Amino acid sequence: MTDRPSNFSAQLGSATRREALKLGLGAAAAGMTVGSAAAQSFGAAEWKDRFDASSGAVATSRTSSSRVPTLSRETASATEQAIAAYNDIVGRGGWNIVPNGNRLKLGSTGERVVALRERLMASGDLDRNVGLSPTFDSYVEGGVRRFQARHGLIPVGVVGDDTLKSLNIPAQTRLRQLEINLVRIRTMAMGDMPGRYVLANIPAAEVEAVENGQVAARYTAVVGKVDRASPVLDAKILQVNLNPFWTVPASIVKKDLIPQMQKDPQYLTKKNIRIIDKSGAEIPPTAINWNTDEATSFMYKQDPGEDNSMGSVRINMQNPHGVYMHDTPSKNLFGDNARFHSSGCMRIQNVKELCTWLLSTQPNWNRRSLDAAIKTGDRVDIQVTPPVPVYWRYISGWGAADGTVQFREDIYGQDGTGELAMAGGGESAATGATSQR
Repeated sequence: MTDRPSNFSAQLGSATRREALKLGLGAAAAGMTVGSAAAQSFGAAEWKDRFDASSGAVATSRTSSSRVPTLSRETASATEQAIAAYNDIVGRGGWNIVPNGNRLKLGSTGERVVALRERLMASGDLDRNVGLSPTFDSYVEGGVRRFQARHGLIPVGVVGDDTLKSLNIPAQTRLRQLEINLVRIRTMAMGDMPGRYVLANIPAAEVEAVENGQVAARYTAVVGKVDRASPVLDAKILQVNLNPFWTVPASIVKKDLIPQMQKDPQYLTKKNIRIIDKSGAEIPPTAINWNTDEATSFMYKQDPGEDNSMGSVRINMQNPHGVYMHDTPSKNLFGDNARFHSSGCMRIQNVKELCTWLLSTQPNWNRRSLDAAIKTGDRVDIQVTPPVPVYWRYISGWGAADGTVQFREDIYGQDGTGELAMAGGGESAATGATSQR
């Protein structure tokens, strides 16, 4: 197999390939576009082996396999270089809009495909040498996959609502995202980071376990809804709780539990949620008038089990917001493009693997012993010794050490760039959400 030549140096006008490398676009100089999502998943050499230039086919992933942490000097440097590249793109007029319409996919034809080609070329996701044919061919499909993976979308190679919305965010807005997020990255990266820590990137809905300056593993997450945002915070992970009870927060009692009981009086019983009064006594749901505020005077506690909103594991961290990280019975949500479904806490995919890493300094706990303890159904509290620092941060744009430029939507409007939150579900692998943490 052979490499297609990169077009990014040409897009930079007088910039040579050497100058492109100085901009942090090592992927471009290695025969890839700056937006090559394959560089997220593979090193440059491996990419050369996997990209079939004759078909445009490319293996992609929306989760990076790079071991460079997001909060690092390398990421800060790469983001500075990405800003230089995007300044150039903006200076040349940015990119065009792809008109609204039906989904674009392999075999689609028309002027919207021409507009899509132009848009992908402007950001380096499609080689200009493939031309402006009105046909959505395998080269365009590969370019769409690269774009999707750089924007945290499922790289399906089809332009639906989520992808179209990301495509049509102006280059100036993306540049501003990079500039704002560089400050956030520098704030942490320029200091002394702990030997072991956990980073949760809220807009990326992703978690990094970092050890000795390298990412040990990354995990897909589900984070807070727009109206129940996951907070930016610093904390320490103190415990891993197996088979936890869930005490329903007052906000969820008001916003979710009471309306559910008004619709279905058996809701609490079905979900194994018990009502506890101030004396500690359990009372039946029929004793409460659900059409008044009376229900807010009680505590609601969900028993461990398959329906427990925290699943089988809670990662307990002391913080003033009362949030934590946990398992979930709603595994389908990890397949969504927009994973903003919780009430502030974070649900972690493969959370048992993260717990195994957190407890790796303790000889009595490994994945097998965790699974055995969970299987008993008994509540077990395991101290994390020493406590592991955890940082929840809001980073929606950055230059990756592998040469790609990464963006996630400004779901909470923290970048001052306007409302960028996706409607969600347009191209998700699964639908549906719960309001529970």
